[in-house]
Amino acid sequence: MSATITCSPLKRLRLAGEYAIDMIPPSGLNSESHGPRLSICIATFNRGAFIAQTIRSILQELPDGVEVVIVDGASCDDTPQVIEPFLLANSAVRYFRQTDNSGVDRDFDKSVDYARGDYCWLMSDDDILVPGAVLRVLEALEPAPDLLVVNAQLRNADLSTELKPRLLGITADKHYNAASADAFLGDIGSYLSFIGGVVIRRSRWLERHRERYFGSLFIHVGVIFQAPLPKVSVLADPLIVIRYGNAMWTNRSFEIWMFKWPELIWSFAGLSDAAKARVVVREPWRQWKILSQYRAMGGYTYAEYEKFFVHQRRGGLLQKIISLVPATAANGLAALYWFFANRRARAWFYDLARSRNSSGLARLVARILQVPTS
Repeated sequence: MSATITCSPLKRLRLAGEYAIDMIPPSGLNSESHGPRLSICIATFNRGAFIAQTIRSILQELPDGVEVVIVDGASCDDTPQVIEPFLLANSAVRYFRQTDNSGVDRDFDKSVDYARGDYCWLMSDDDILVPGAVLRVLEALEPAPDLLVVNAQLRNADLSTELKPRLLGITADKHYNAASADAFLGDIGSYLSFIGGVVIRRSRWLERHRERYFGSLFIHVGVIFQAPLPKVSVLADPLIVIRYGNAMWTNRSFEIWMFKWPELIWSFAGLSDAAKARVVVREPWRQWKILSQYRAMGGYTYAEYEKFFVHQRRGGLLQKIISLVPATAANGLAALYWFFANRRARAWFYDLARSRNSSGLARLVARILQVPTS
């Protein structure tokens, strides 16, 4: 998200006893916590259609010692009006509206600054928690880990259909320490592209270098892996329901997953190449199968070829040929491939059937497998 995005007119609101604009505390505020045990931190932008359901799922059984901190990156929609009733009804909800949109990384960093809890759960703004999730997380924080990773399940955009019951394919809780940092990166690194599963000790976040990851879209990953954490726990039970296919960055997916994400993962010193390769290959854009998948889903066109390969003077004939493959043909062939290769990859069929290049074959395969097409 660009720092130049603004919404006009911008009113100063006073909600639940907090000024909602221009409240940016210095880093390290409340470094000695005398407040909540847990702050659920949400950075949001133009999610008025979804954030109420997210907040309701959090508040359904919110215990004492937990607050909800919302940083609004100058939304242009009705987000402030949607959030206001929650502020008036529950003092545990705190809302900070920014005058400018400074990007998701800075807004999550601000949310941790505003937080008063010992731990910060960096919650996404359109997903929901399952009943009992907050209590389960509080229980898992009793041994005082530096980081707690919470498993999730995938559902379609309206949450009506399950696409994957466990995004992390583990059935028992796992634990890591500084000596097993390689194993942690290899086992869990891919999942951590999803920020909503991160519960981190606030003091640990504040002591680390964050500014270098502004603009990466994955500040939390930079914070976690810039140096080994002494004590990490991973919960096997899925406590979050992800609204899959609703990402704000869908139109940038090729840039993010081909370049920004691998560059971030491969930037971490002190971690082995083997562990990094388990998360993502160093240059995924060199692999014809990966490029073909993005062509099939509409994320890779001749425009991306020109922008990321011609203008950047990388790649070659392979990247050009794939960008010129007829889009609907690529979509149908991909659906056929996955039908025979892995019918349990429901998220792939969902992506293919909803793609702007969606073919009749992809929609047929999705219907056969009872995957939603819209």
